Amino acid sequence: MERLIVEQIVSADGYAADAEGGIGFFEAVPGLEATDQDQLDFLEGVDAILLGANTYRMFADYWPAADPAVEAVAEPIARLPKHVVSNSLERAPWGDGEIEVLRGDGATSVARLKERFDAIVLWGSLELTEALFAAGLVDELRLRIVPVLIGSGRPFTPSALGQQALALEHLHTHPTGHVSLHYRLR
Repeated sequence: MERLIVEQIVSADGYAADAEGGIGFFEAVPGLEATDQDQLDFLEGVDAILLGANTYRMFADYWPAADPAVEAVAEPIARLPKHVVSNSLERAPWGDGEIEVLRGDGATSVARLKERFDAIVLWGSLELTEALFAAGLVDELRLRIVPVLIGSGRPFTPSALGQQALALEHLHTHPTGHVSLHYRLR
């Protein structure tokens, strides 16, 4: 079964970025990195990684050289096939290689990508996330909640989405106060 799983790190009040577009709140409460075992367990069921152009740039600057002995999730990130949706990137270098650039309409490109993989995780990439929710292509939602309120910012869903019922698939609490929730869209 083809599944597109949107995973977002969000504040306790539901924002994926602050009012200026920043993600500094990720580190407002130490310990997000302590969620690695839960993240590793999740990544065992993922076949591919999907990124938008902005998130790709952030990831490409860090993850290709990340040490798996320090960052446990570096190994699956290195191993899994990666794809970036972009009409502006000519190519997408990743360490010593390159990752596939999907061109054209994001929804159309991702619909075709879903035919090639059983489980794809989309990280960050708020514009792409909104487009895929709007197109009805999101199957599951995984939220990693940071125990901090930021008051305002950018949500990860389009405002026109309306009410969408969810079924809880997995819940994990961490001693740091971080919570991981995995939902299936109904």
